[in-house]
Amino acid sequence: MEDHKSNELLILYASQTGNALDAAERVGREAERRGCSVVIRSMDDFDAGSLPQEDTVIFVVSTTGQGDTPDSMKVFWRFLLQKTLSKQWLKGVHYAVFGLGDSGYQKYNFAAKKLDNRLSDLGAMAVVERGLGDDQHPSGYEGALDPWMLSLWSRLYQVNSSFFPQGPDFAVPDTKLIDRRKVYITYHNISNADSHISIASDLKGIQTKIEAARSMSSGNLSSYKNRPDCFLKMVKNQQLTREGCGKDVRHFEFEFVSEVIEYEVGDVVEVLPSQDPAAVNAFIQRCNLDAEAFITVHYRERNNNLPTIEIPIKLKTFVELTMDVASASPRRYFFEVMSFFATAEHEKERLQYFASPEGRDDLYKYNQKERRTVLEVLEDFPSVQMPFYWLVQLVPPLKTRAFSISSSLLAHPNQVHLTVSVVSWMTPYKRKRRGLCSTWLASLDPQQGTYIPSWFHKGCLPRPAQSTPLILVGPGTGCAPFRGFVEERAIQSLTGPTAPIIFFFGCRNNENDFLYRDFWLSHSENNGVLSEAKGGGFYVAFSRDQAKKIYVQHKMQEHGLRIWNLLLEGASIYIAGSSTKMPSDVWAAFEKIGSEESGAPKDSAAIWLKSLQRAGRYHVEAWS
Repeated sequence: MEDHKSNELLILYASQTGNALDAAERVGREAERRGCSVVIRSMDDFDAGSLPQEDTVIFVVSTTGQGDTPDSMKVFWRFLLQKTLSKQWLKGVHYAVFGLGDSGYQKYNFAAKKLDNRLSDLGAMAVVERGLGDDQHPSGYEGALDPWMLSLWSRLYQVNSSFFPQGPDFAVPDTKLIDRRKVYITYHNISNADSHISIASDLKGIQTKIEAARSMSSGNLSSYKNRPDCFLKMVKNQQLTREGCGKDVRHFEFEFVSEVIEYEVGDVVEVLPSQDPAAVNAFIQRCNLDAEAFITVHYRERNNNLPTIEIPIKLKTFVELTMDVASASPRRYFFEVMSFFATAEHEKERLQYFASPEGRDDLYKYNQKERRTVLEVLEDFPSVQMPFYWLVQLVPPLKTRAFSISSSLLAHPNQVHLTVSVVSWMTPYKRKRRGLCSTWLASLDPQQGTYIPSWFHKGCLPRPAQSTPLILVGPGTGCAPFRGFVEERAIQSLTGPTAPIIFFFGCRNNENDFLYRDFWLSHSENNGVLSEAKGGGFYVAFSRDQAKKIYVQHKMQEHGLRIWNLLLEGASIYIAGSSTKMPSDVWAAFEKIGSEESGAPKDSAAIWLKSLQRAGRYHVEAWS
């Protein structure tokens, strides 16, 4: 890591999906605008042991899952937790923390709160009270970031006036900032015949092409793997919900093509979706780009030490594999930069308004609420002709999509199964929107033999020992990982004793969306692993099949004594599904059961539940 001077502001970020990197860069831009020099680093690209040498550090940290730190923060955080660090270790160091989280989760912004408290414990001095960005806010995390930054600049100036030579209220003219490009594109005079990578159609060639493109992407996070672990080929695409019921949930089965990944139940697979070729072509045409040109992409300053594989690839291939042109909405900075390239005066004024604090709410209605895509925004402002290097920097990166695995490798040695809800919704202006990845997967014909780039990693649900009793709660597609749990235990039960499983499933109707009905029922009968005869049970809450809605937490309370007895026998709790209200409702149900069955007050039941969590017996995987 290069050294930097004391009047340079160090910004450290920890990002899982790229939002914290976006926010860190936004803080950096606003600091530069006030004449401050800035260094931005990913936490896993910074030696935590050198923190005491810093004057001032801004931390921008996202929270993942149920209060977890992002992967890029794990080593840094472990270092800070060392008991050998004294209470004065960071004396003289100033800091500020901004967190990105989702108040729909129980442990809202937990990583940022933990970091703030620990820095303070080690003697560092907070410049300003921590800021907490909330995904649920109408303007997303920017709703909290804007006011937080305003107080940050004035407080920073009081701490160290050399950060802002002309005062915290001075701002560099925007016209100067627009020249500070980060991305450089090199065009190569090359023919198809010269570029083996661009015409390679074998798996190795495709793998190298993906790795080369994504290593040159602006969304190349230091914790991100650019080379796929393997390729999957779809062999089954089955609709689980009744046609025309308003929901489309699919069961997909894939075979390993290149190599078998030794996954465990509870693991997660990420897939890289393909974009609609028509949308990619329309974007290239709208931006006057040469689809056949061979390019390499370079950065003025990389935020991490990941090597870039500088192999020339086709511009169209780069767009297809790295730039989300037709599903993700652009950030506010996109509109700001667009305003500099607008030649029609009314377009320029509208874009400048959108980029201003006064226009934030209107931008939200136009952009995020409608889920306008980059392509749609560019088409709405036809006078704007942005250079390709700005588009590479600002178009949201094409992200992999993560799914809980719904199979066991013991049951399917060469396969991985997924349970996917095909996402579609109507915007306030009655425009039909569809989820990029789920719609693409649903459209695939198993006969086509499409190769799907995939990455495997641990989820929030660790594989349970076969001797551990399980209490599973998984409404809707939350049942996905538990299908794998049940499959695995059924196979284990053929050769030895297994502990019981109680599973609480929820859906709207018995007829419409009772996912995997035959599978669950077969395992709950004839001494199966979900049968009451084996100490287990399978209980379904149909929320819409009667006048009063019944959810999983109601079914849990009906069987409170059985749950309590299993917990006394050492059972582990696993919960999966939507992150909105379900996890907190289920937590409250366990609290109530603990209180009623033990005769203890509710406060004691809450402490008991937290002790289960600390002991690794309460696991949640939730998604929005």
